[in-house]
Amino acid sequence: MLKLVLLPRVLIIAVAAILAGCSANPIPPSSIGDMIENKSAPPAVAPDRATFAFEQLTGLPGNIADDLFMELGDRTVAADLTLVRRVGAPATYRVKGFLTAAGDQYTTTVFYVFDIIDESGNRVHRIDGQEQTGGNAGDPWNSVTRDALRRIAGRTVASIKAWLYSS
Repeated sequence: MLKLVLLPRVLIIAVAAILAGCSANPIPPSSIGDMIENKSAPPAVAPDRATFAFEQLTGLPGNIADDLFMELGDRTVAADLTLVRRVGAPATYRVKGFLTAAGDQYTTTVFYVFDIIDESGNRVHRIDGQEQTGGNAGDPWNSVTRDALRRIAGRTVASIKAWLYSS
């Protein structure tokens, strides 16, 4: 019985530790709570001068990554943010995404982290969240719908814009 009570806490700590290590330049936590909390540096340029390039997404199948890239691009343009679409082109900020899906036959949850990286390679902001969708007895990615990807993209771009205009 004690093991069942401790299992959720152990899983939360394990996920937090994995997500904290998803950056080339992680911000060292002073406690477990800091590992979950977002750490941000203020934007270094005026919002009208900032450009964004989304890097390859990690952790999800290619066809779903393609769909999410399209949603992110559409949402970024709709939010009046400048998106750099050419591979390797200079951008003020690069956005790296890390996603994973877990679930069962009843529900699937997509966990996501997007790190905003400045021109020096430092993470300046982190966005994280989760999105639930229908379940599937097989691969959890098979139950991730286009609507779920739209919601992830919408929240991610809204968070980028809120951060950009935060100072």
